[in-house]
Amino acid sequence: MSHHGLRFLVDVGVGVAVETYLNQAGYDTKAVRALDPRMPDADIIGLARAEARMVVTMDKDFGELVYRSRQAHSGVLLLRLDDATGPEKAAAVALILERYARQIDGCYCVYRQGRLRVRPYRLRD
Repeated sequence: MSHHGLRFLVDVGVGVAVETYLNQAGYDTKAVRALDPRMPDADIIGLARAEARMVVTMDKDFGELVYRSRQAHSGVLLLRLDDATGPEKAAAVALILERYARQIDGCYCVYRQGRLRVRPYRLRD
């Protein structure tokens, strides 16, 4: 049983280091890579929402889905760390969760250049 309230669905591009970190840190985590590496973004968001998981992604298209298509979600963490190594990404996620875990639940969050932007954005059904 996880001791953290946040649950995650890690997108394929994010990489194994982040998945490993989240699992070791005790978060309930699933990896798109292990479910279906070719899962469409809309399905990823749908699955995450059904299981109350936050999507961790490096794919800017999720912003489009959430804002333009107004697809309901349980939170998105967009990592703008295009040239980062796996360990660097894991360290960034660790830092985000250490500092902001209580603020990010259900929000659309963008992390870049050491700063996290949190948009509290919940869609009602």
